[in-house]
Amino acid sequence: MKIARLIRQVATFSIMLSVGSASAAGLSAEEERLIKWIDSHTEEAIGLIEETVNIGSGTMNHEGVRNVGQVMRRELDAIGLESEWVDLPPGVNRAGHLFGRKEGNGPRFLMIGHLDTVFEEDDDFQAFQRDGDTAQGPGINDMKSGNVVIVYALKALAEIGVLQDISVVVALTGDEEATGQPLSISRHHLIEAGKWADISLGFESAVNYDNTDWATIARRSSSSWLLEVSGRQAHSSGIFDEDTGAGAIFEAARILHEFYDEVRGEDYLTFNAGSIQGGTDVEYDPAQTRGSTFGKRNVVPRSVIVHGGIRTISKDQLDRARAAMRAVVARNLPHTQATITFTDRYPPMPPTDGNQRLMLELSEINETLGRGPMQALDPSERGAADISFVAPYTDGLAGLGAEGSGGHTPNEKVDLTSIPIAIKRAAILIYRLTAEARNNQTR
Repeated sequence: MKIARLIRQVATFSIMLSVGSASAAGLSAEEERLIKWIDSHTEEAIGLIEETVNIGSGTMNHEGVRNVGQVMRRELDAIGLESEWVDLPPGVNRAGHLFGRKEGNGPRFLMIGHLDTVFEEDDDFQAFQRDGDTAQGPGINDMKSGNVVIVYALKALAEIGVLQDISVVVALTGDEEATGQPLSISRHHLIEAGKWADISLGFESAVNYDNTDWATIARRSSSSWLLEVSGRQAHSSGIFDEDTGAGAIFEAARILHEFYDEVRGEDYLTFNAGSIQGGTDVEYDPAQTRGSTFGKRNVVPRSVIVHGGIRTISKDQLDRARAAMRAVVARNLPHTQATITFTDRYPPMPPTDGNQRLMLELSEINETLGRGPMQALDPSERGAADISFVAPYTDGLAGLGAEGSGGHTPNEKVDLTSIPIAIKRAAILIYRLTAEARNNQTR
């Protein structure tokens, strides 16, 4: 049985057995005040989305990323957070990150977003456009609307006078779409914040389908692999003989076929061969994922390079898959050699009991808001995200942003009616978790 299916069954059962639903309990006076303030400031929040979407901030547009960071810093400073722009060393070739901090009491919250988009300066898709309750623009769904949800959830908590008692770090990275290397530098500050936190909340887009809101308690890893194969160049008339052997392309084909037959099969394990270059002469730039090749049909090829990705639900699954791939690569055809190297990028965020407890809390809030119970989203339905870097240290929930579609395409859009819903869920979740901790301390 798939992990997500099991989680959904357990979560639904737990919700049914919980002592009274939140919809029965209703909203406290403070929560009613939160909702009233959020409803009255929704257009203001949309205005901030428009302002940031209209600032181009593709990952490699460092000035644009910093400019979005300045806008968000203005907002964090206005609600009393101590903000800091973290520059990265020149060799990392990324703009940097924005952190906002405030100490308080109770559980420590880490709220995660990112400033960059996949749309660089030369892209035609550059401006915010609104059509009624839908808005379109570069990064509006992934994830400038989510950044605004963070800000307005904190503003709402400040409005009712409780933010002063809450410990929070807001982490807005500048290179989520293409992380700088090495990760030990580009994700150092985020990981340190994760070690500090008790609860991590990721604000990439929410998911709703079949009229059901879905909570994200697990995300798969995303890393890469590079297969390099060499063979003995010779006249093609001699291929397969004792002196010539199989050639690089047949060896690469064998390896990929055996990956498919022997490594594939575990739930949540996927690996993709994204590009292949093969022939007599091969040039390939992994950073740009571009290359060129030259070969002739009557020459046994001497070189192949295959570049791919791999996704897993846990580190153990990743380790098993890599070991199996290495074993396949080692079984070379005659007069060929092959090596495979792996590059870590995003680690997995496995489902945990702590994540599930947070989901149940959020589900109760969702019911209180009249939207029904939430279930755990299948991890295959989401890509990787920065929250995974802190998953080993803290309980977490992801997908707390607004609802949208078309991410990474010129049709990227967001449902503006989901903006206040996302803000309410986040604000009430932080409020309740803080109140519960305070009540437990006084018992």
